[in-house]
Amino acid sequence: MPKKNSTVVTEFLFEGFSSFGWQHRLGLFIAFLTLYLLTLSGNVIIVTIIRLDRHLHTPMYFFLSMLSISETFYTIAIIPRMLAGLLNPRQAIDIQGCATQLFFYLTFGINNCFLLTAMGYDRYVAICNPLRYSVIMGKKACILLASGSLGIGLSMAIVQVTSVFGLPFCDGFVIAHFFCDVRPLLKLACTDTTINEIINFVVSVCVLVLPMGLVFISYVVIISTIFKISSAEGRKKAFATCASHLTVVIIHYGCASIIYLKPKSQSSLGQDRLISVTYTVITPLLNPVVYSLRNKEVKEALRKAIGLRPLSS
Repeated sequence: MPKKNSTVVTEFLFEGFSSFGWQHRLGLFIAFLTLYLLTLSGNVIIVTIIRLDRHLHTPMYFFLSMLSISETFYTIAIIPRMLAGLLNPRQAIDIQGCATQLFFYLTFGINNCFLLTAMGYDRYVAICNPLRYSVIMGKKACILLASGSLGIGLSMAIVQVTSVFGLPFCDGFVIAHFFCDVRPLLKLACTDTTINEIINFVVSVCVLVLPMGLVFISYVVIISTIFKISSAEGRKKAFATCASHLTVVIIHYGCASIIYLKPKSQSSLGQDRLISVTYTVITPLLNPVVYSLRNKEVKEALRKAIGLRPLSS
């Protein structure tokens, strides 16, 4: 129960980077703004190129475009307010705004997790069952996997937001983070949050451990299949199609798991905040840079779109 004589909180302040000096905050603002603009422009370029080039109308690039769109909305939910907070650390956010930010952050963050899993499944079918690839990964299957990922994101976000904002907040109003996240908000609640901690852990297991397990199993089978390929060139090509996806998966799931799966007793909000910078600012940039712009087919399509001669010709 809420404490007696306590004040009901109607808005929050982000602790963010307020402990940093003005010069350091300005430096972070410039760095994060640059990364944000690169992420947005990179993802817009990817979606546009995939849309325009018929050669990229395949399941692999369909999921890649869906991931780019999801990453764009994910960053829009977090970074603009974080940038504003670097310039004005005392900027408040009301409870409705905080709940909205948490909802979109969770929706697109979880959607990203399951889209990466769908992309892993696509690579599994392409390498382990190539003769039936076009049948298994048809248009209907791709749409179902993409819509299923978003549906899971929406449902899990509703569960988490309802759980957190069903709690009373009184007296404490400074969120020890630079955006509205579950654990920092639970620390501000003026009632027992054991049930909410359990819900948060169960959701984290469902959206991190389950997809990670599926991706891990698929890559064990993929790697064993690749080693059975007789030609060295064939093995190299097969590894190349998986390397970028695996890089993004390890960084994405790794950062999120460190924060959401470690025990509460080992949770350091300062450390969590530092890791959060990685997966909210840096990781979204990996999609256009690591996964796509290093991809030969995407680079060829980009050169073609801007009127340059393809490298292969």
